[in-house]
Amino acid sequence: MKELNLPVYSFKIKGDDKSEMIFDLLRKKYVKLTPEEWVRQNFIQYLIQQGKYPPGLIGVEVNFHFNKLVRRADILIHDRSGQPVMLVECKSTEVPINDKVFDQIVCYNMEFKVRYIIVTNGLDHYICKVNHEEKSYEFLNVIPLYDDIIK
Repeated sequence: MKELNLPVYSFKIKGDDKSEMIFDLLRKKYVKLTPEEWVRQNFIQYLIQQGKYPPGLIGVEVNFHFNKLVRRADILIHDRSGQPVMLVECKSTEVPINDKVFDQIVCYNMEFKVRYIIVTNGLDHYICKVNHEEKSYEFLNVIPLYDDIIK
C-alpha cells in the first residue's frame, strides 16, 4: 500500500494481492484492504496513538440516515458521555480533497452536529472547528488531542 503522510504503524494483513484483508482492531475483524481502508486504518491508529483518543469511543463506518438514504460515517468520535464530537471522512490517496469532499462531510455533519470535522486522503489532512450557532468554521493547523476536543 501507498506510503502516507502519517507515522508508520504495523497491521495484521492476510491474503494475496487480489484479496488482502486488514485486521480492524475496533471492529475486531478482518476487512477488505482497499486504498480507502488503508487510509482509515492508519488514521485510526494516528488518533489512538498520537491523539490519545480512547479506542472504545471511536466508531468506524457508523450507519445513519440522510435524505432517506443509509449513509456511513468513516470515523465518528464520541465524548465520554456518548455524544458525537468529531467526524472524519477518509478517502483514498488518489482522491483529491476538494469542495465535493467537503460538501459530503458538511452534509453528514447536519446529522451529527459535531464541533470538529476532518477530511483526509492520508496525504493531506484538513481539520475544521465548527461553530453551529454562527454557521461558520475555522481551519486548524493541527489535529487536536482528544482531551482538547472534549473541553
